[in-house]
Amino acid sequence: MCSDGGCRSHGKPACKCGGGRMARFLEPCLLMLLIKAPAHGYELLGRLEEFGLDPEEQDPGLLYRTLRRMEEEGFLQSHWDTETGGPAKRLYKVTEDGEDLLHAWTGVVRRNLRTLQAFLNIYEAHFGGKESNEAKG
Repeated sequence: MCSDGGCRSHGKPACKCGGGRMARFLEPCLLMLLIKAPAHGYELLGRLEEFGLDPEEQDPGLLYRTLRRMEEEGFLQSHWDTETGGPAKRLYKVTEDGEDLLHAWTGVVRRNLRTLQAFLNIYEAHFGGKESNEAKG
């Protein structure tokens, strides 16, 4: 699928297959993780697995840019955590506006889920459950 670095499926730097759109899904995932407990960026990267996202395939730069943007927009707050051993790290937590944004995202996810399920139903009716090689493995 496509990512910011190009498309692994098609080998094109500007492929339009849509995989890069998953980057936007990072925002509600981060909000949900931070609602559960404040965390550092690196810790969040590993916890994305809870949403079926492979931490090894995630771009740490994208994660930190997203956290920074969300803080600038007032959805997150952070402070330097110097109480844990080692170098200081930013500890992020969700603001009230961030919680409101998470609720809005949940509505979007529900609508997308219905749309995606309708697509899969039509696809499976046409192809009889045949999956692409990428989906299998």
